[in-house]
Amino acid sequence: MNKKEILKKYKEKIKLINKFNKFYYDKSDPIISDKDYDSLKKEILLLENSYKFLKSKDSPSNIVGYKPSKNFKKVLHRAPMLSLANAFSEEDLINFEKKILNFLSQKNNFEIFYSAEPKIDGISASLTYSNGKLIRGLSRGDGKEGEDITENLKTISDIPKVISSKDFPKEIDIRGEVFIQNNDFKNMSEKFANPRNAASGSLRQKNPNETKKIPLKFIAYTFGYEKGLIVENQSDFIKKLSEWGFKTNPLNMSISGVKNLIKNYNEIEKKRANLDFDIDGIVYKVNDFVMQRRLGNVANAPRWAIAHKFSSNKAVSKILDIEIQIGRTGALTPVAKIQPINIGGVIVSNATLHNEDEINRKDIRIGDTVVIERAGDVIPHILSADKEKRSKNSKKFIFPKNCPSCGSETIKEFNKVTKKVDAVRRCSSEGYYCDKISIEKLKHFVSKEAFNIDGFGKKIVENFWKLKLIKYPQDIFNLDFSKIENLDGWGKLSVQNLKYSINQKKIISLERFIFSLGIRHIGLENAKLLSKHFVSFSKFKNFSKQIDYEDMLNIDGIGETQVSSIKSFFSNEANIKVLNELEKVLLIKNAFQNSNNGLLKNKTFLVTGKLNGISRAEVKSLIEENSGKTISSVSKKLNFLIIGEKPTKKKVDYAKQLKIKVIDQAEFLKMLNKSS
Repeated sequence: MNKKEILKKYKEKIKLINKFNKFYYDKSDPIISDKDYDSLKKEILLLENSYKFLKSKDSPSNIVGYKPSKNFKKVLHRAPMLSLANAFSEEDLINFEKKILNFLSQKNNFEIFYSAEPKIDGISASLTYSNGKLIRGLSRGDGKEGEDITENLKTISDIPKVISSKDFPKEIDIRGEVFIQNNDFKNMSEKFANPRNAASGSLRQKNPNETKKIPLKFIAYTFGYEKGLIVENQSDFIKKLSEWGFKTNPLNMSISGVKNLIKNYNEIEKKRANLDFDIDGIVYKVNDFVMQRRLGNVANAPRWAIAHKFSSNKAVSKILDIEIQIGRTGALTPVAKIQPINIGGVIVSNATLHNEDEINRKDIRIGDTVVIERAGDVIPHILSADKEKRSKNSKKFIFPKNCPSCGSETIKEFNKVTKKVDAVRRCSSEGYYCDKISIEKLKHFVSKEAFNIDGFGKKIVENFWKLKLIKYPQDIFNLDFSKIENLDGWGKLSVQNLKYSINQKKIISLERFIFSLGIRHIGLENAKLLSKHFVSFSKFKNFSKQIDYEDMLNIDGIGETQVSSIKSFFSNEANIKVLNELEKVLLIKNAFQNSNNGLLKNKTFLVTGKLNGISRAEVKSLIEENSGKTISSVSKKLNFLIIGEKPTKKKVDYAKQLKIKVIDQAEFLKMLNKSS
């Protein structure tokens, strides 16, 4: 068959399975046997794995069940549902605890108790109770807002509808996981890939009576917003959950010490295969709630919790080819195209080789038989090659010295921090001169945490690029919609929806705008810091003098690496043109500024030396909470130099020379009406 015939056959099968899904999920009237449905599903997946040009949003590899009901409205969570950082080794856990101790300014012998909770592989849900009554249930969504699936959640017998306990909070969002037990899944395995997909598809049906037929379970483990909760730690909270009528994980433990965490981890991993529910790791939470509040959050994850993932699945396959992918920062990443293989229930056809050094170290070649691992059950990568099975004609893979996209020289930069040459080779092209970099920059521009334009995903970016409809970010806001309307797969309604989505995003916050530019080393957290520093887009766009760069170094969290990247960005004419053009079509909102009425209003601080029982990070938080500001060096802009044990003499002397007030920890806390 030629490409046209293959595409036609694929589209027919997609149309067919969509029809079957509609009858099964939407009309509750199946018109095909489970066996025949499963056979059709396998045929589609096999076609996709064999021919990479085959892609459809309606493919069974992308969807579970039928499209979600339009009846699900989106509702903001009263407290965000944060994600968790991951740990894969004992070293990761040691570093996690070390960061906590540093933040709290405690010594290594300080004992931290953790609530160790096996992580069920299900669907997160948040239950809102008011005066003991369940009034709303939301899906996790994007963490900030979820879908209102109250009626479906009410069908789950594990979820109490009314709680009469006298100590139950007046207002609280109870959070937990919806899942299907493995024994129950056996009766559904022909319809779904795994228990998690079954839970997801069942929970998001528009008819609660259909959801009621599914044996969904719910285990509670935390809370979001609360008013009137009188509990001091996580393990006591879990006990309270049981008293209030919620199911909790029977494997939960309170543990101290990394060695003991590892021991418990190994014991539970051995039990994993015999459990009646899927778990993919263990979540460790600092048990004490006061300590949790002190530690706070970093970006979208708490400092006080981490998910320790179980060992990944491995498989053996053959490398068919090695392709070089180019990211938005110019990084060249080698990707092995392998014979499709099933690893842990997922068909894998690509595996990362990380970088040039990794290929050379492991001596990976095209044609090799290799061991592939899905690290943390997510990212497939190659562990090793079986050199005994290697062909005699095998040749060493030569990494390109010129960019495969634009032909520019590829370089390895010297890292001033590590004093080493980076392992990653990069395209030396700047701005939008390299096509591959430009495409990735555009994908980043429309991504979820940047402009988040509904219906304008990666595939649309690639398609519009090929058709020369877009080249720079500003082109997105100046599209020729009459041309798009005549494209395959587009019509008046879909074009109107796209136009509406784009127009909706013409107003954006400064922090998201800075993040959307894809400046190297400037992630969302750094973009937030920069937006607070500049406040307005005009100040961000028009700064360029050396004094501006030096001033940026006073931002806590921004270092020379970030400043160097920003310098590089602003030294490029194409980037300046993009900023000027975007300014014409966008309304970029000024950064939100905290209340300026705190106890430290208009005062600047710098810490030197070790403080007693409080870390610099916590001092910084206290200063900002009280409308003050921290800077990173002694200058005329500094109002107070806080000194601890063994302060830097040079800083103290210079501060005195500039007649800056030098205070100790007790004096600082007195300013906040706190005692040391």
